Amino acid sequence: VYSPDYNITFMGLEKLHPFDAGKWGKVINFLKEEKLIGDDLIVQAREATDEDLLVVHTRRYLNKLKWSFVVATITEIPPVLFLPNFLVQRKVLKPLRTQTGGTIMAGKLAVDRGWAINVGGGFHHCSSDKGGGFCAYADITLAIKFLFERVPGVSKATIIDLDAHQGNGHERDFMNDHRVYIMDVYNRYIYPGDGFAKRAIKRKVELEWGTEDTEYLQKVHTHVEGALNELKPDIIVYNAGTDILDGDPLGGLAISPQGIVKRDEVVFKAARSRGIPILMVTSGGYQKRTARIIADSILNLHNLGLIDNQVNIRNSQRTELPCKIT
Repeated sequence: VYSPDYNITFMGLEKLHPFDAGKWGKVINFLKEEKLIGDDLIVQAREATDEDLLVVHTRRYLNKLKWSFVVATITEIPPVLFLPNFLVQRKVLKPLRTQTGGTIMAGKLAVDRGWAINVGGGFHHCSSDKGGGFCAYADITLAIKFLFERVPGVSKATIIDLDAHQGNGHERDFMNDHRVYIMDVYNRYIYPGDGFAKRAIKRKVELEWGTEDTEYLQKVHTHVEGALNELKPDIIVYNAGTDILDGDPLGGLAISPQGIVKRDEVVFKAARSRGIPILMVTSGGYQKRTARIIADSILNLHNLGLIDNQVNIRNSQRTELPCKIT
């Protein structure tokens, strides 16, 4: 699931944040170069509407986003503060709303097909009434709530969050919801350090600075298997951040590109072997080479038969893939 509207470009302002705001388009270009996908195999993401967002977000929170200084704080790009809000809406928030719509759509696709990858999304620091850490909309919470409310047979979900940062947004949203099992593996010393949100984590794996492949992959494998043996969900939402990569300026871990590819393989194997639908979102990753690694991982999943690129898009359109899932 993807749209060219995912990419944030406006007078170079996006370069003031370490995030590569064009990485999503680069992933698609790499996959096209490798002949894995063509335009006919991409489901076009549609922008989440206010009505969609209100399934999770409070009206008060959405109104706050009409203030440029609030968006500047959430996205950590200070000059956004000085832009008129209509530009902030169009150039910064519309791409994030489109990625959010993509995650909601990918949730329905995953249930229908067994898997789906939103090339964007994974805004795991945003909860119903608070954004932060470049996350303005709670796409993971939204995707799960849409499925619970509108797709028969989906009543339990597992979030496997392997971004380098704690996923405090979805943790706050599902704090007392026993239908959602959260596994979170993160660097214990970095943002957000949200002690309250940690109470929602059912399987918490806190990593030390500079954790490397062998220890990391062993922990991921052990805990993914443990989590899925403890509860068999109707959907897995896999937050596949690449900010665990060695040299990432924000993640503080030391995982190799091959380690990231292997990590994704471990998660998909566990899901597919149990027949559990899986939705992957790409989340954080703050180096220019992360787009290539995401593409390599998707190619690996395809080569191993863990994902299948024979997708009937016309069918997708008939199953109401716009955000309003029926």
